[in-house]
Amino acid sequence: MTTAGEHLPGAPSDLPLYRILLIEDDLGDALLVEELLNDTGLPFELTTRTTLAEARTELATSEADCILLDLHLPDVSGIDALTAVRALAPHTAVIVLTGLSEAQAGTEAMAAGAQDYLVKGKVEPDLLHRTLRYAVHRSQTERANSQAQAARQRAEENARLERGLLPQPILDTSTVRVTSRYFPGAALALLGGDFLDVVEGDDGLLHAVVGDVSGHGPDAAALGVFLRIAWRSLVLGGHRGEDLLHLMERILIAERGSLSLFATCTLLELDQRAGTVTLHLAGHHEPLLTTADGTREVTAAHGVALGIVPGHRSWPSTTVVLPAAGALTLYTDGLTEGHSGADNDRLGVEGLLTLIESLPPADPAVHVDQLIQETHRLNAGRHSDDLAVLRLDWGDLPSHP
Repeated sequence: MTTAGEHLPGAPSDLPLYRILLIEDDLGDALLVEELLNDTGLPFELTTRTTLAEARTELATSEADCILLDLHLPDVSGIDALTAVRALAPHTAVIVLTGLSEAQAGTEAMAAGAQDYLVKGKVEPDLLHRTLRYAVHRSQTERANSQAQAARQRAEENARLERGLLPQPILDTSTVRVTSRYFPGAALALLGGDFLDVVEGDDGLLHAVVGDVSGHGPDAAALGVFLRIAWRSLVLGGHRGEDLLHLMERILIAERGSLSLFATCTLLELDQRAGTVTLHLAGHHEPLLTTADGTREVTAAHGVALGIVPGHRSWPSTTVVLPAAGALTLYTDGLTEGHSGADNDRLGVEGLLTLIESLPPADPAVHVDQLIQETHRLNAGRHSDDLAVLRLDWGDLPSHP
């Protein structure tokens, strides 16, 4: 049964509508509560249920601002009734209704999580008015504080993961401009398992990696951090190519434990003196090369993703001669797996290349931001995946005939 209350003459007109769920099996007591609510002057919508089972069904489909709970129901009683209701609606104010002979029941209920309690037979409209408003206000304040604390924790966790997944490039003498972007797949989500890094080694080569750990959430993110740090340490330690990928795979297997996670990645070595780039693809797609003539995929040999066939060690290299000026863009599949517009087709690499060509010339950072914005606009929230982009721009490499 659902009833609605109306303003009394002279009552404030700016009061909110209170959605109240009364769980009471005594029809006489339920009628008394409804009459008292009408006398409070509060605008309300009252729904009455007589058992916990009925209340569970109601709360599964509707929200309430306050629950008035009789502690003696046909299918549950006492503090167990309160515990069950709190589990069903943890962020809703609960006011317990007790009998005249239950002196301790109210205080025990408040200790167990109720916002307040009222003694049947001793409730006046003014008392119900104040109790209801204060209980809802306290519940809303507690919920807001809880959400704010959760947001702070997410921000702190994201900041810690960002430091691991999005490090500052180590560049000493290189004139290559580095642009990097990272977006988690869902709003308010933790960063996922995508990772990227750029380091200039003692050999004078510019080394870069973009990778993607399968799955989402903290496990994938933690493994992405491990792999990114391992890559940087191994590169600075002089490891290259297949040897580097083999060691990264060993670390992945050790750190993933019983989880069936794997990782794809692209390794890049840019030799500015020779004007070449060497690529190793471990289950990852080719980077994009932008020149004065446009943007295209770099044709490169493929190897297996890390952790799929441990010990296989098949990651062939591809060396490409670069133009004197241009850009290489490495990215994870969050950039291409979204939808391409109103239909259900995926953007894909071809769609991405078309999109890049449609964007006006711009500063590299602005161009990357515009590209990501356009992919998000086309996708319209229908596909959720982490997205990492690393763009390397140069303008002074040796010319080749």
